[in-house]
Amino acid sequence: MIADWLTSLGLGSAKPVLAALVLPPAPLLALAFAGAWLARARPRTGRWLAGLACAGAWLASCNGAARWVEHHGLDEPPALDAAQRDVLRARAAAGEPVAIVVLGGGMTGLAPEYGQFGLSNASAGRLRYAVWLGRQTGLPIAATGGRGWGAPDLAIPPEAQRMAEIAQAEFGVPLRWTETESRDTHENAIDTLALLRPDGIRELVLVTQGLHMPRALREFKAAAAAQPASAAVRITAAPMGQAGPASSLVLDWLPSGEGALNMHEVLHEVLAGIGDRR
Repeated sequence: MIADWLTSLGLGSAKPVLAALVLPPAPLLALAFAGAWLARARPRTGRWLAGLACAGAWLASCNGAARWVEHHGLDEPPALDAAQRDVLRARAAAGEPVAIVVLGGGMTGLAPEYGQFGLSNASAGRLRYAVWLGRQTGLPIAATGGRGWGAPDLAIPPEAQRMAEIAQAEFGVPLRWTETESRDTHENAIDTLALLRPDGIRELVLVTQGLHMPRALREFKAAAAAQPASAAVRITAAPMGQAGPASSLVLDWLPSGEGALNMHEVLHEVLAGIGDRR
């Protein structure tokens, strides 16, 4: 995948900057500026470029367009149903080596009302679902996530550490394991498998956003395939926060801040998976 290729070249710290440059709105702004620059010498070309930039900006801010890209550009597995949760509950009761793994999704800055760093909406949603799933099944939980490439400041605590603290303080649920060194999904997979291997875990129930799940599954399955046969690990997808049906046909195709955020996240996953389509 592109993200792994950049990391292999020693450009991991540049990934947040490159993502900002290739994802909306930066390319559309560049297109608009190009149209304005050409407007005098080549008015027709300039108008076409400006029009494309405006149309792109409109679609890049619509929930409907983001949902369409998510459904057609990402191969998301379905959420776990009640029957699957019942099976996991029975396996946990039987003492089988299965664990829930929740992936970090980013942190916010220092929240003055708490006096601590907080979790992003993505991380908080993933953690909440992992805790709920743990209660439903009786499976132990591991959190994975250190300081991302965009947060080198050592004053920021590792994300999995904050997830464990919040799980205990706010949900009353201790996390069994915390992996605090990884900086991206690729390292999440490698470091988590290494952390859980001594405890003999043979199946991971992977918790992350539905749109992030295809990439997470590829990384964890690749890391699992690199394990020796005696330590084979199975990966089960437990996606959350997947796009539902349109709430309003009109509003879904009108620009909004929510639509822009959703499109940005969907395109990030689509682009991150380029080069690893099978």
